[in-house]
Amino acid sequence: MRMPCSQLLFSIQLSNPSLNFNYPLLSIKYPHHSLEIALSTLLVCSGHSIDMATTKGAPLQTNMDVDYVISYRFAKTDKSAATATFEKLVQALANVGLQTEVRNGDNHSVLLFLRVASEDHLYGEVYRSRVRDWIHGVRVAAPPKETREALDAEPLYEAERLRIIYQLITNPVSEGGAGITPKEGEWKNVESLFALHDHAYNKDWIKKWTSQWFLTTEDLDDIRNRLGEKIAFYFAFTQSYFAFLLFPAVFGASAWLVLGHFSPVYGLVSTVWCVIFTEWWKHQEVDLGVRWGVRGVSRIETKRKNFKHEKQITDPVTGEKVLIFPSTKRLKRQVLQVPFALGTVVVLGALIATCFGIEVFISEVYKGPFKSLLVFLPTVILTTTMPILTSILTNFATSLTKFENYETQGAYETALTQKIFVMNFITSYLPIFLTAFVYVPFGNVIVPYLDVFSLTVKPFAEDEKQFQAPKAGFTINPDRLRKQVIYFTVTAQIVNFLLELIMPYVKRRGFAKLKQIQSERAAKSGGAPPSPDANDPAEEAPFLKRVRQEAELEVYDVTSDLREMVIQFGYLSLFSVVWPLTAVSFVFNDWLELRADAMKICVEMQRPVPWRADTIGPWLDTLSFLTWLGSLTTSALVYLFSNDGLGPDGHPSSIKGWALLLTIFFSEHAFLLFRWGVRVVISKLDSPGRQKERRDRFLVRKQYFEENLSQLEKVPKLADAGDEEITRTSLEEDARRASLHATTPEIRFWGRQKGWKEVVKVGSSFIDRAEGNVTQDVKKEL
Repeated sequence: MRMPCSQLLFSIQLSNPSLNFNYPLLSIKYPHHSLEIALSTLLVCSGHSIDMATTKGAPLQTNMDVDYVISYRFAKTDKSAATATFEKLVQALANVGLQTEVRNGDNHSVLLFLRVASEDHLYGEVYRSRVRDWIHGVRVAAPPKETREALDAEPLYEAERLRIIYQLITNPVSEGGAGITPKEGEWKNVESLFALHDHAYNKDWIKKWTSQWFLTTEDLDDIRNRLGEKIAFYFAFTQSYFAFLLFPAVFGASAWLVLGHFSPVYGLVSTVWCVIFTEWWKHQEVDLGVRWGVRGVSRIETKRKNFKHEKQITDPVTGEKVLIFPSTKRLKRQVLQVPFALGTVVVLGALIATCFGIEVFISEVYKGPFKSLLVFLPTVILTTTMPILTSILTNFATSLTKFENYETQGAYETALTQKIFVMNFITSYLPIFLTAFVYVPFGNVIVPYLDVFSLTVKPFAEDEKQFQAPKAGFTINPDRLRKQVIYFTVTAQIVNFLLELIMPYVKRRGFAKLKQIQSERAAKSGGAPPSPDANDPAEEAPFLKRVRQEAELEVYDVTSDLREMVIQFGYLSLFSVVWPLTAVSFVFNDWLELRADAMKICVEMQRPVPWRADTIGPWLDTLSFLTWLGSLTTSALVYLFSNDGLGPDGHPSSIKGWALLLTIFFSEHAFLLFRWGVRVVISKLDSPGRQKERRDRFLVRKQYFEENLSQLEKVPKLADAGDEEITRTSLEEDARRASLHATTPEIRFWGRQKGWKEVVKVGSSFIDRAEGNVTQDVKKEL
């Protein structure tokens, strides 16, 4: 169906307080009035017509040129205050060159759509951003002063555009931004700020990934261009880790078939592999940072908006005002991390140790009814209690990190990550440590004292003999350690994968169903508010429905996915010698994990802000720590259990403490020496990224040299002078000029001969006068 441009369809709405629409040749803006006119369709008479059939489904495939969306919720705010804050919000955005459009949202909210009003303004921000990179050493050369020329030489990619617009919205007013801080301060009604997904691209992206085994460098470049370097580094790390896992998977399967459990050969190879991977990834980070033009970007720190300074000084180099918080005062606050770590160890350790003791008592000692069910009691206790304690400790860690008052966002995230890793380490690895280094070596000593846990099964026992621990003759279960490692490296990985992939979908569908039920009940009682899409224009309805759905999604946090990969690496580094098939399990898990994370970002999360990064952050240090600790635990496990693969007989006397310590000591020093050698070798390796860096630096130096050389060529050459004929008049003129100014011996020395030709004449006369003497001397020698 085609409609001529002479027909206009207007929709008059009394609820919408403003009108702002644009057309390529027409821009109309109505101020606030009591009545609002919203145009559903505008067709301008210009001799053209529009095919309505082809544009009917277009909103599903387009984002309406929207850069960002602000969800402004006012449910708990007085309407007059909400209106005043909203007006201030829109004005602040307009002051930084952002055009706005507002539509109705869900549950007492409005959706504010943003886009850059002028591309020239955006290009100016891009140029300033790139100049700032050059000043801080991220870029090798300064961008061309001509903005268009700079963008032609280095086109603006989507993630860079979205990042700069996000900073334009959130940066302080003093730095040229609008100063909008969602959920903070005066902007507490700003619930979220997010960009819209490109669903057409997401569909093709997921389809492509599910049909290929490895991710190519071009795939990673595409992620960087779309989602930013920080998320691209996560996918690059996971892909590299997956590729490296193929070797320990193949070798581990062979060792499991040929060498058995607790093999010293496998333990040595596993430790070597961990060292090589960790050091190679450090090398790869530099290569990717150069490739993506972000090497050193961590030096451009993002200031924390909640940073509280105590004094202000002037930088002696730049002359800028610098906000200072004394380092000594922060150090005193950081000391509180020690009692926090100890408290975390005590609280979580006590819970895990208690459940561990209950589980050992029920499975190894109790012989009464319901044993097959009661053995799950520790699991029930952990699943109900652990999340509560972890949540409390995480909130305490966050409060402590805020109290430490870090100036930059990077320092804040590093400090918080370190605290949370302490909790992750305890909850992930402590159960296996207890089994390996407490239960197996000292089980026959400890188990007789587990009668304290008899209260957990006493109501179900028929007589006391069923829950009394034997005083002597107890034999440990040698398969317990291996089964526990298999659980954490296979079963737990599968459960976490399913929860990560399915739970967000179930949660989202559940909330949507609950909202629908509440709306139906309110409609039956006659108190239901009008649907938010009641007044949506027909051509916008599918688009606005999708935006309202994305506004309800959670915010993606790449740190949680990185933590998951690093914790998995820890199982491989620390305990794979117990069960050599650990890497085989991780290969399949990580292949699926890469695709599941991509799907999660596209479907279950809001589009993340494309932040830049040149590393995986503090998790790189965590990798090094786990590699070092793995060299110790692997050597200890091999010493304890390598006699027959089943462990000692339960008598502590069969384990020599001095031999165990000596094994760990030599293992650590061998590890340190080998790591140093690997670092030296890898540092000598060349790579495309390093070649690009050297090439860029060479071209910059060459350009500067050529520019200076061209200026030098304009200077008159000495060869062009010295053609004047020496006459009596010229000599008298030189004498006259010399008498007019005070002269020094140096000036008179360099003024006796004019030009290189006169030097040649004088020199030749000296040679001619000396020629006869030289001939006579030669004859005398003959």
